[in-house]
Amino acid sequence: MSREKQRGLRGPVRLALIAVLIMATVWLQACGANNSSNGNAKDSANAGASASTGTETAAAADKDSKVPAVLNYGYIGSNDKNLPGGAEGWGFYKGIIQAELKKYGIEEVKLTGFPNGPDQTESLISGRLDFGGLGDTPAIIAAASGAKTRLINQTTITNIGYLISGPNGPKTVEELKGKTIAIQKGSYMHRYVVGLLKQAGVTDYKLVHMLIPDAQAALAKGDVDAMTNTGYTAQKLLGQGYTLIDDSTKHPELHGTGVTVVSESYLKKFPDFPKVWNEARQKALEDLKQHEDEYYQFIADLNKTTVDLAKKVSPISDITVEPFPAEGITRITGTKDFLVEEGLAKKDYKIEDWEVK
Repeated sequence: MSREKQRGLRGPVRLALIAVLIMATVWLQACGANNSSNGNAKDSANAGASASTGTETAAAADKDSKVPAVLNYGYIGSNDKNLPGGAEGWGFYKGIIQAELKKYGIEEVKLTGFPNGPDQTESLISGRLDFGGLGDTPAIIAAASGAKTRLINQTTITNIGYLISGPNGPKTVEELKGKTIAIQKGSYMHRYVVGLLKQAGVTDYKLVHMLIPDAQAALAKGDVDAMTNTGYTAQKLLGQGYTLIDDSTKHPELHGTGVTVVSESYLKKFPDFPKVWNEARQKALEDLKQHEDEYYQFIADLNKTTVDLAKKVSPISDITVEPFPAEGITRITGTKDFLVEEGLAKKDYKIEDWEVK
């Protein structure tokens, strides 16, 4: 082909090629834009989901970060195992409660035993404890005095008070007229004996505050005429020939109830704690009921007594299932009313307002 013909064809071919290239470029850009749009939409969705998940995780982490890793729990009693009884003690003993609390960032629970409720409430008020289990009377008195606590359950509604004298001491409540009685001031046993004496019309008596070991020593020496006592130590003394003047099984309205209270400052750090605690306690109770023989042996070991006595003094049936049984609220309200009437509680308030539900 001549150069002239080649030159003649070159122009149209070049234009055709350019046109094809332009069309291909437009098509590729369109596809790319479309793919990019879809990809960006997906990436955007993923990013949104990631951001949402991240936000939720951050929120959860932030929530968890407010829950201290160490939880400080107080209970009444002293034993080699450093454990309370009941569903709480069993739960700690078997590790059930620790496992439940760990889900919420609590890595360690420090347990501290106290000789009586008033001592425990002082530690709760001061911030050394986060929460604790004790008799209702000291808990009510503390709350009435302005302690920033909330009621999260009743562990039992049958705390029994005993009134005991020496082998040759008074045998009836009426015989306590003019006598000296050792009590644990501010405890449910204090409330029991004052209520008992009031019902009997005995007004001429003297109450002295003594912890149980000191009261037992004073009773043995004749320095006091009678003392209030709890189940295991009462049964031990009765076995030695001491006299049972009375116990609250004859006066159910004077039964104490066991309660769990938490500080308001801890609730601010862990608002869901009452629900979490009650659910963990419920799991421990369910497990306890499946291992009754082992549980009674556990209680016997705690109190250095026999299984038979453990069954008598601490029957499983006395452990509450519901956080606030109706009969329990009636009893604790009666205790509160009595304490207010006697001037032992500084101000009146509604138990329902104290509860965390």
